[in-house]
Amino acid sequence: MTVALERQDEDLQEDQAAYLGVTRSIKEQVWRERLKPQQTRLATAICQQQDLPDLLGRILAARGATLENVATLMAPTLKAMLPDPSTLQDMDNGAARFAKAIVTGERIAIFGDYDVDGACSSALMARYLRAHGLDPVIYIPDRIFEGYGPNVSAIEKLINDGAQLIVTVDCGGTSHGPLEAAKNLKTDVVVIDHHQMEEHLPPAAAVINPNRQDDLSGQGHLCAAGVVFLFLIAVTRHLRGEGWYGKERAEPDLLRLVDLVALATICDVVPLTGVNRAFVSQGLKIMHRRGNAGLRALADAAGLKSAPTPYHLGYVMGPRINAGGRIGDAALGARLLANDSDSQAVSIAAQLTQLNRERQEMEQRCCEEAFAVAETRVDANPDLPVIIVGSEEWHKGLVGLVASRLMDRFRRPALAIAWNADSGEGTGSGRSISGVDIGLAVREALAAGHLVKGGGHAMAAGVTLNKDKLEAFEVFLAERLSSNVTTARESSSLYIDGALTPEAATIDLADLIEQAGPFGAGNPSPRFVFPAHRVTSVRKMGEAHLRCTLRSGGGSSIGAIAFRCLGTPLGDALQKDDGQPVHIAGRLQRDSWGGREKIEVLIEDLAYPVK
Repeated sequence: MTVALERQDEDLQEDQAAYLGVTRSIKEQVWRERLKPQQTRLATAICQQQDLPDLLGRILAARGATLENVATLMAPTLKAMLPDPSTLQDMDNGAARFAKAIVTGERIAIFGDYDVDGACSSALMARYLRAHGLDPVIYIPDRIFEGYGPNVSAIEKLINDGAQLIVTVDCGGTSHGPLEAAKNLKTDVVVIDHHQMEEHLPPAAAVINPNRQDDLSGQGHLCAAGVVFLFLIAVTRHLRGEGWYGKERAEPDLLRLVDLVALATICDVVPLTGVNRAFVSQGLKIMHRRGNAGLRALADAAGLKSAPTPYHLGYVMGPRINAGGRIGDAALGARLLANDSDSQAVSIAAQLTQLNRERQEMEQRCCEEAFAVAETRVDANPDLPVIIVGSEEWHKGLVGLVASRLMDRFRRPALAIAWNADSGEGTGSGRSISGVDIGLAVREALAAGHLVKGGGHAMAAGVTLNKDKLEAFEVFLAERLSSNVTTARESSSLYIDGALTPEAATIDLADLIEQAGPFGAGNPSPRFVFPAHRVTSVRKMGEAHLRCTLRSGGGSSIGAIAFRCLGTPLGDALQKDDGQPVHIAGRLQRDSWGGREKIEVLIEDLAYPVK
């Protein structure tokens, strides 16, 4: 996720001097100050207006704060930032149809996606409907056998089982065939999605998607759960206008559901701009109250003892929910988050935690195999523009994770493919680096006849292809991407917010920095350099991580950790142990191990001082 978050930083001047003179770090990156020179006066003005320390003003200005919005950014509230749901195209039509179903007691089916956003969106819908006395059906397709989004067979089954209204969440925007099947069976569908869509809409009672080509709401940064939340506000407003609520029917407390929106917003890596900041900020507070039985059980299963943070959502809770969709029962996540039974929630959370352990072990084996093949190819051709690896032994649900790890390690686009030994067909997933549009290249490859299916966006793509087309597909991608990959790798930058020493990296500093949060996509967590520090007490942690101590010239020290670095240039440099000072770039994080809170450094890069 860290890489994904950094890719959504705002454009920065590339002609300013390299930070500390670092033009080529151990990860082959130029270090640059995040604050643009022209933002320096704004940072000072923010500090004066808000009575803030200089560092916080610089952090805020570098992330797009202005004198007009800085107060709202530092204290994001739904009251101040929530848009009018009716600004979304088709919102009022969909809300009216859904409200009618509630009033008349129709049987409603929820068709969701198998990732965290889909699970949260499905649970939001289910909880809202149960608050109105209805018992909806949740259908989550199997990632392996059904794939993403509605399919005709599933839609027909839901209707044959009695569904009178189907609501798709986090999917459905391009499902023309399945929605046509529903129309032929005289069943309305309301689509709630957030993915990019073509101009031609599927047949539905309403298609609510801020990324519709004719939508002018400006809410395209929302995840599906965010769109669902706005939809539920619109439905409530419609029911209120119809006089539905009164002494016998209380309005649902929608604020209690914002914890699910926060989880989805972080895990779907959408920009923390606009109302998304309020969703996360307020949602974390609600999650800390532990009112959702599923989230409570999941936190306990993960051993979380402190108040939840975006890190916990993205790296601890999210992967557990996703594990069901990747290698187990795809519906487990939605069932957990919609559950009010403590015993059932504890049981599902335990299943997901076990599945996540299995997923981690499987991923580790897949990555070891993928790295070995990729290293051989890159050694033979250092200018290789794209890495494509595959195996008949890999699980389809893990290829996206393998591709992401390959891209991180080798700093170029990568695709991982799970081959079917019997059919010769492969299912693959690709990840790219900033400046290289892999989605466009895949769509072009599909048009050229190299793929059975393919699509995606700039940073990620999915493919289905026959093995006899692999070589041609690889040549096609290399020709399309080579120039862009070279340019992107040569200009790769790491953005720095300032320099620190161990004495300055305190709990108080962490508290100060958090005033500019929540951090995530579009609002990256601050990164600092510890200049000319010695790396000591290096020790292995787990299978691929290193812990160490950073020691300044004055003798002060701070603990640090580098994840998944063993066998990489960064890991080799940290273990060099030659006593020479190095520059360390990383983020500060709280460490509560042993019951005593302290600050440690999450190492992201290393550079040797310019002589």
